[in-house]
Amino acid sequence: MILFWVICALLLVIALAFVLPPALQRSAKSEREIADERKQANIAVYRDQLSELEADLQNGIVSQEQYAQDRDEIERRLLEDIATNTKTKAKPATASGVAKITAYSLGIGLPLFAVVLYAIVGSPKSVTNAAVASPSSDITSPAPPERTQEQIEANVAKLAERLKSNPSDAPGWAMLARSYNSMERYADAANAYAKAAELTPKDADLWAEYAFTTAMANGRSLEGKPMELIDRALKIDPNNPKALQLAGSAAFQAKDYKKAVDYWEHVLKQVPPSSDVAQEITSRINEAKTLAAGK
Repeated sequence: MILFWVICALLLVIALAFVLPPALQRSAKSEREIADERKQANIAVYRDQLSELEADLQNGIVSQEQYAQDRDEIERRLLEDIATNTKTKAKPATASGVAKITAYSLGIGLPLFAVVLYAIVGSPKSVTNAAVASPSSDITSPAPPERTQEQIEANVAKLAERLKSNPSDAPGWAMLARSYNSMERYADAANAYAKAAELTPKDADLWAEYAFTTAMANGRSLEGKPMELIDRALKIDPNNPKALQLAGSAAFQAKDYKKAVDYWEHVLKQVPPSSDVAQEITSRINEAKTLAAGK
């Protein structure tokens, strides 16, 4: 801890040694330049006044006596200004000394004040303790409680009840269908998908999900109505990945392995090569090709 304060003090002294002298030198220099510029400007003004006075004398505007009086007055003011500048020029040494004392006092006093304030208010230990305590508090903070199965079912029931009074809510029907699907209530899910697809007939994804749920409700068979729904999805979007995967599965179930490979290869072109979906589809394609070769 002592070493920390010693290093801080040394760094402070070095910083002040570099910063303060140039700053004070620039300040004193600027004061001298301003004084000299003011003096030269005053002399120029008096010269102009004398020139104008001489021009007035030559043009007969003023008499010789008036000219002499005005010239004496101008010269008197010029001498007074020069004397004033000489006095004020002697003051900057004192003012400069005061400025140096003030600058050094502020330069040293403010950091010292900051150190004292830090010693009273802050502490390296408190910072360290806070940094250590923060992760542990995050770890020990209780996670939000997961919803129980009863709560999920209650929410799904509320959604179904709400849709009775608002049957034109297509997103609501799709949400209800997916909720039933996750609960493995495939028959209820198929009915909800039918409502959603009827309200949004151009949604190929929805028709493909409807086909999958119908197949699950029919013992995982894609024959019959599920295949009709798949065809409906492919008519809307021939490149729909969900519908193409299901079409490939339907062809595989029907032992039309070449057709299954065609569907799945079409899907493979649309997914990232390193994705889990690509690996799964590649595996199924290889299986279909192996079965087709064994025929």
